[in-house]
Amino acid sequence: MHVSVSVRGLRKCNLLGFFCSGQTGVIARGINQIQKHFISVYNFNSVLNRRFHYPPCQQSTSTMEQAAVATSTPAEVNSPISGEKTTTKEATESGKRKSDEPGEPETSGRGKRRRGAGGKKLRPGERYIPPPQKRNLGISFRQEHFDETSYYFEGGLRKVYPYYFDFKTYCKGRWIGKSLLEVFKSEFRAESIEYYQRAAKEGRIRLNETPVEDLSVVLRNNDLMKNTVHRHEPPVVGRPLEVLVDDGEVLVVDKPASIPVHPCGRFRHNTVIFILGKERGISELHTVHRLDRLTSGVLLFARTLEASKKLDQLVRDRQLEKEYVCRVEGEFPESELICEEPILVVSFKIGLCRVDPKGKECRTVFQRLSFNGKTSVVRCLPLTGRTHQIRVHLQYLGFPILNDPIYGSSAWGPHRGKGGLVGKSNEDLLQALVEEHRSQESLHLLDIPDDGIGIEQEAEKNKTSEKADTMDGTSEPNKSGQSHQIDTQVTTGCSSSSETVNKLSQGCTDSNGNKTSLESQPTKSNGNQTEAATPKTPPETRDHLCSECMLVRPDPTEKELIMYLHALRYKGADFEYSTCLPDWAKEDWVEADWS
Repeated sequence: MHVSVSVRGLRKCNLLGFFCSGQTGVIARGINQIQKHFISVYNFNSVLNRRFHYPPCQQSTSTMEQAAVATSTPAEVNSPISGEKTTTKEATESGKRKSDEPGEPETSGRGKRRRGAGGKKLRPGERYIPPPQKRNLGISFRQEHFDETSYYFEGGLRKVYPYYFDFKTYCKGRWIGKSLLEVFKSEFRAESIEYYQRAAKEGRIRLNETPVEDLSVVLRNNDLMKNTVHRHEPPVVGRPLEVLVDDGEVLVVDKPASIPVHPCGRFRHNTVIFILGKERGISELHTVHRLDRLTSGVLLFARTLEASKKLDQLVRDRQLEKEYVCRVEGEFPESELICEEPILVVSFKIGLCRVDPKGKECRTVFQRLSFNGKTSVVRCLPLTGRTHQIRVHLQYLGFPILNDPIYGSSAWGPHRGKGGLVGKSNEDLLQALVEEHRSQESLHLLDIPDDGIGIEQEAEKNKTSEKADTMDGTSEPNKSGQSHQIDTQVTTGCSSSSETVNKLSQGCTDSNGNKTSLESQPTKSNGNQTEAATPKTPPETRDHLCSECMLVRPDPTEKELIMYLHALRYKGADFEYSTCLPDWAKEDWVEADWS
């Protein structure tokens, strides 16, 4: 019985001729050995597979199929496998490729054996580490994310109720071989070790989806770490997010200052992406460009991949005209001024840049619009797109933007970076900037953690790195590569043309004929939101392990929320989008006394 099945297996894959060609004795001796030791058909075929590596063959006739079916049952019943009770069917199913059964561990023909990372067999006591999951490069934010928490409005600010959130990260190369305790001590010092130990005991720290109670566990490659935290987000300006255009292909909004474009750092729900999703049900947007958090104005999104690609090509070809307006310190020259100083990135973490001969070529055109005896309103036309281009060039010219927490800082020295005079290395400059804001308890203005950990090392690490070009002087690079042009016409809340500044200086009205400004009281996008006094942290949202719940932070001031830089107009060959001129850019505006 065993012999017939084995020979049939050889004939099935055209190997019988190999044995019969002058090697009849070999096959005969092999058959005798099989009969003598009662080796199963399954094991014999497995040996042949391993020795000769012949590929699986397909039977070409119904007769062969019937023969295989007729003999399969006896073979399974009469095939003891060295004390292991694994049937041929089970072994066949467990031997599927990973592509056939994603996420299933590999098994051998002699039974299921879990393998670790890299396909190695696990040693006694060794942890199983699942292979890393493929990252979803598509749009990841859905209604389930928008429902994590909700907003409330207080004191003219948009606030977020605290909520629980899972921070996830795969083990970094520098963590391999270190314990969780060591990693928390060196790289997650925002909380004390006692906090992490208590969090672990409550099941908030997980490794490969398994709760970790002992932080002495040693990390290995591909380990997936999860840390459940009670998350608090900083408040932002309570002004509603105005949609200027939504034609099915492109979405244009007038972004208020203080609101990030997408989740980053301490911000998640207080971002443009989440506000649009939560209040207007708008999702699956493609980012065309990104404005700095403290910058306001025109912000473009593509609704479709096709529109995204078109706009991306437009950006690459530098066929998109960008116009900004800002208020700077001092009396700006009346004549047009062009700055072409190269810009170098010092720190990618906070986007710190400076004028440097080793930087990338830049060109910005400036024109003064007004001067009130103390500050000037300046029209800015960035002809290239570097990180913080407008802000860096104005600092170099000696006219930093009002309320700029980076380029208006005294950390640059007595001249505050005018003419490129700093007198500090990049590392010293970064350290001085962090220390200044730490002393003023305003590290949040740099969009870094309150402890400022890792900033200095990050600057050193990125000294030789290169950064992708950005969309404009105040935007971040579009890392998705999906940015791009659309055929549409000017559709905004007020008139616009090539002389945008002059016409918009007269103000703008909404659809109800009411004059709008940055200081308008917060209302929801549906028009039904009214401001209501709400406790900063309601009892039901407090957490006994959360140190933030024990603090009472003062609300940020307008100076901390608004930098006087505004994206006024974006124009292509057949479209133009613009916003109203902000109140602080008008000639009769009076600066508030911050002292």
